[in-house]
Amino acid sequence: MSSNYITKVAIVGAGGRSGGPMASELLKTGRHTVTAITRGDSTSTLPPGVQTAKVNYDDQASLVTALQGQDALIITMGTQAPPDTQSKLLRAAAEAGVPWVLPNEWSPDTTNAGLCKDVFIFAKVGAVREEIRKLGVSSYLAVTTGFWYEWSLAIPDAFGFDFAKKTATLFDEGETRMDISTWPQVGRAVAALLSLPVKAEGGEACLDHYRDGNVYVSSFCVSQRDMLASVLRVTGDKESDWTIKKESAVERFEAAREAMQKGDRSAFARWMYTRVFYPDGSGEYGKTKGLANGALKLPEESIDEATKAAMERARTNPHAQARRGLKV
Repeated sequence: MSSNYITKVAIVGAGGRSGGPMASELLKTGRHTVTAITRGDSTSTLPPGVQTAKVNYDDQASLVTALQGQDALIITMGTQAPPDTQSKLLRAAAEAGVPWVLPNEWSPDTTNAGLCKDVFIFAKVGAVREEIRKLGVSSYLAVTTGFWYEWSLAIPDAFGFDFAKKTATLFDEGETRMDISTWPQVGRAVAALLSLPVKAEGGEACLDHYRDGNVYVSSFCVSQRDMLASVLRVTGDKESDWTIKKESAVERFEAAREAMQKGDRSAFARWMYTRVFYPDGSGEYGKTKGLANGALKLPEESIDEATKAAMERARTNPHAQARRGLKV
């Protein structure tokens, strides 16, 4: 980098639900050139203004060439991506001398010991951070966003809401709070983060402050009861119009784990999501770790507008399930 600011950003997944808003918000700043790292046969639609670099993930040299001269690499991938894809990118970034990497986190707090103990996909993220450290070239910025609100609320097995049937399954009393983000907020957070100076200029925030650490952001800290209240405001329904059920979070998690062990892949969403609703504070990272929302000047959002987006997604994608690309 020739200045105290990041200007050239490469994104894996720039045509995706989270990568798209990141790319668009970075371009809005007027400070960044954004390059999408894409496979040669990719047909993804990219935000206007995004450049492209075609790569072959079986040819490390093509990855290195695509990343040369970049100041930062953002990785967004679904769980269906080959397991060694991120490692290939990290090694190529190190060889190309990319100073900053935002790994594929975008999830609940992967530094929480309880979550990592019970949900193996959260534990894997720690190994990614360790790989970056061992490569010794790039610094990482692990952005913790919680689950994605518009995506998750639309999945009955995630937050327990089935809009078609007007049923809501509350875990315990439905009062456990968790931090969660919308896709637009994630995009704004990444753009604001990568617009900070690397080293402090005066008293403002800088990337050095977050170097090799987690950056915690969110849109809301809400419970299922809060979500239900929003749904009722948006629809104009009364609670009596819905069938409200209750289920022990611990029992729901254990049942989903047993189902997965028997080969039931459909239990994945119930298993992963329910653990964050344990009444142990594991989902409320803003309270325990603090949020970067203020430093990044992120706006307050309307949960009702996000609920409308989730309900529209549920309406237009009635069969959406976790196996179709949940990023964690």
